[in-house]
Amino acid sequence: MKENSCIFCKLANGEIPSATIYEDEDFRCFLDLNPASRGHALLVPKEHFANLFEMDREHLERAMVLAQRIGAHMKEKLGCDGLNLVQNNGEAAGQTVFHFHLHLIPRYQGDGVGVSWKPGSLTDEAKEELTALLSLGGTLE
Repeated sequence: MKENSCIFCKLANGEIPSATIYEDEDFRCFLDLNPASRGHALLVPKEHFANLFEMDREHLERAMVLAQRIGAHMKEKLGCDGLNLVQNNGEAAGQTVFHFHLHLIPRYQGDGVGVSWKPGSLTDEAKEELTALLSLGGTLE
């Protein structure tokens, strides 16, 4: 299902031209218009999902397999030294387009691209509290 007002639905489905580097029946991968580095691309499902939490398992699995394959291709063709996969969910996390998308950002030694945070510290008290709060105990399936 597409959402008529969603720019990424339009890009993913070819209604708006893009510099496409990969396409299949479910996904399109195209160069980011505001790249963080040389070759920065977006992997976008053709079906509308606002974020990670709305996607079905099939699309999630396929997105990661494609990211692996496209990333390996980028490393081979661009000669990059690494690759960041960035996926934001919600405004507080930096999401600005509310259609699931995965950034594939080729990284080069000394490129100055900032995908980082200021490390904090995990106190014993916080570790105990958070482990108790977040423990899943094998209940995800």
